[in-house]
Amino acid sequence: MSIESDLRKDGIKVIRPLDTLSINTISRNIAEKLCKTFPDQNFIFQNLFIALSRIPMYIADIPDGFAEATYFYKNSSIYFKQGLNLDELEKFAIHEFIHYLQEIKDKKGHLLRLGLCDFEDIRVCGMGLNEGAVQLMASKANRCEEEIVKYYGISLPTTSPSYYPVLCNLVKQMAYITGEDALFDSTFYGSSTFKEKFSNLCGLNNFLKIQNNLDKIMETEEKAISLNNKLMSDKCQGMKAQKIAKKVEDYKSKIKKLFFETQNLIYSSYFNMQFNKISTTADIDDFRLKLYNYKNFIGISENYSDFNEFYINKMMDLDEKYESIMNNTAIAVVNNSKIANFFIRLKAILSASVELKK
Repeated sequence: MSIESDLRKDGIKVIRPLDTLSINTISRNIAEKLCKTFPDQNFIFQNLFIALSRIPMYIADIPDGFAEATYFYKNSSIYFKQGLNLDELEKFAIHEFIHYLQEIKDKKGHLLRLGLCDFEDIRVCGMGLNEGAVQLMASKANRCEEEIVKYYGISLPTTSPSYYPVLCNLVKQMAYITGEDALFDSTFYGSSTFKEKFSNLCGLNNFLKIQNNLDKIMETEEKAISLNNKLMSDKCQGMKAQKIAKKVEDYKSKIKKLFFETQNLIYSSYFNMQFNKISTTADIDDFRLKLYNYKNFIGISENYSDFNEFYINKMMDLDEKYESIMNNTAIAVVNNSKIANFFIRLKAILSASVELKK
């Protein structure tokens, strides 16, 4: 099958090659951004600029609802949606340039890895994780400010409000646990650093479950976008439109469910494992601060109280742990202190508040 046929399957129709001046301008500016944003990667500007400027780039007709730019690994080329000005081309190109840099192929040109995504197994895994990580890095290089957006009934903070916002939020939660350096290294070079570090902190099975959920979220979003495009067409009317609209809503509900399931697994697996490692009062202070700051990363919705309840329970557990350390006694025999009793009352108040809202 030809490249053109493969592109048409994704709804992409090539219009013309991007002019050389635009290619050089975009490549130079993005090479500078990558060097400044990721100094630990030891990029050499001149080498990076030359490599990026040699990527074939095209203006194309791309369906609404999909990204304004896309990297096609079969011919290592980038396709931009028609109608974008030079600044917009540069903004969207950085995501695709990172894809180009992270690509690992065999001698026959078959794709083996794309950063965090593994193509060697029968089933491709890690695509959602990789796309979220790449967009986080692109937003960082573009110096995008964080803002609160609402998708699928979820209010969440993100630096990428219009491009993989849900995936970006969840991957950023994972990076809060491991540190960004591990994520960036594995995203650029396809190393196992991030997977190993996250697995050590949260458990390998939990990592695999989270990775799988991110893939499901990405796949479901793509299905919802595709159906929504059909819904917006003039040919879609009557009962057919109603059925498609219902399916789109089902997909949105599925994404929301997957988001909270994944978010809850990320923070609970990490903090539960780390709690068992606490042995000093300094450990307690570090744990308390990290758990408190986690609230700045989570997505919320009406009636979502899982994190608040988890936080309160862990604060109570920390108080018992503190008294155990100070008294050098087993946690099992420590009575509830005044602070623990306070959190018990607080939990009861919050629970009552939730019931009233219902």
